[in-house]
Amino acid sequence: MRQIVLDTETTGLDPKLGDRIIEIGCVEILSRSISEAYFHAYMNPERDIDIGATRIHGITLEDLAAKPKFAAIAREFLDYVRGAELIIHNADFDVEFLDAELARAGLGKLRDHVAKITDTLIEAKELHPGRKNSLDALCERYFVNNANRTLHGALLDARLLAECYLAMTRGQESLMMELEAPAAAAAAAAGLILDVSKLIVQRATPEELAAHEQYLDALEKQAKAPSLWRRLYFSG
Repeated sequence: MRQIVLDTETTGLDPKLGDRIIEIGCVEILSRSISEAYFHAYMNPERDIDIGATRIHGITLEDLAAKPKFAAIAREFLDYVRGAELIIHNADFDVEFLDAELARAGLGKLRDHVAKITDTLIEAKELHPGRKNSLDALCERYFVNNANRTLHGALLDARLLAECYLAMTRGQESLMMELEAPAAAAAAAAGLILDVSKLIVQRATPEELAAHEQYLDALEKQAKAPSLWRRLYFSG
């Protein structure tokens, strides 16, 4: 199943009071890799933008004067997300806004068009109870570079969330199985004996090794236990 990481920016906090979406950003995850296929659009909300919201995303009504209305980009957006699992941080907020916009356009609800909606805020709270689980906090926890996030932006935030999501869901055991199983199964099925003597080994650089050790330190601190990698490495 395709996975689409989605974020929005809005005129305010409550669609029931008439607040509207002004930006949608989506990135695609295929086979646990972020693809180059993305969706991004700004929209004219046909109403004022709250000053507090502009402080967060930096967008003014003047910036959007020449942009299309949501109805004009709705079908293109739905074509992009159709049948996918949506991954959203604090999903209730974005889904309520998108449902309101889709209803205005006569296009039903978001869940009518996608296979599943996953809330990474809920997942983060389950993984890290009692800790901050904002997007910035996740970026810091999983070593995702968010230095360019001086203001919120739907496409940038979707990309950052995609990287955090992949880190959050990267199990050590499953990762090793994914790496080892395909090659072993293929060799067994073909009755092959692999000659590894001619393989070229690309050694990690000192910088890559240091980054790896830093990640393992953080992983062990969070889990309060030695990592599987170090247990296997030192036992071998």
